[in-house]
Amino acid sequence: MNETSTEPRVLIVDDEAEVADVYALRLRDEYDTETAYGGEEALEAVDEAVDVVLLDRRMPKVSGDDVLSTIRDRGLDTRVVMITAVDPDFDIVDMPFDDYLCKPVQKEDLVAAIEQQLTAGRYDDRLTEYLEVTSKIALLEAEKTEAELDDSEEVARLRDRAASIQAEMDEALAEFDDFQAAFNEISRHAE
Repeated sequence: MNETSTEPRVLIVDDEAEVADVYALRLRDEYDTETAYGGEEALEAVDEAVDVVLLDRRMPKVSGDDVLSTIRDRGLDTRVVMITAVDPDFDIVDMPFDDYLCKPVQKEDLVAAIEQQLTAGRYDDRLTEYLEVTSKIALLEAEKTEAELDDSEEVARLRDRAASIQAEMDEALAEFDDFQAAFNEISRHAE
């Protein structure tokens, strides 16, 4: 979640201002929303403070595909949900988006997709931290004796943190069936 607000920040990008504004209206009570009416405006607005981008794919000048590519090239830790009237084809296989919804999209599906991306983002953070902590433990175990490791408060803290993160991830995985069921309930195709 972004640093400046207690609500997750969602950037809504669509060259049709009415569409972007409707999505913003639907989401404003639950998220800190911002709109961009085209790819160029989106590239100016997206930064590390944006948690989720709802991105139209077909836009003049700078397409949603180009915006997505630029977001990834910048290394931004932002989740991207394509929301578009473009029916998916095999070209999506190599596209680095996090979810893909076909217009029109109902409020419940928008909220569910955003919530799933926020959850996935938190899980990614835990996994990253777990890998960081366990790599430090492995390095120290390779370099130090058992006695040195047992006497180290730092190693004890690292091991406790690793166990805590592991328990959190195990709990998240146990809930995965519920998460997957909720994921499958989102309507990704136009009705």
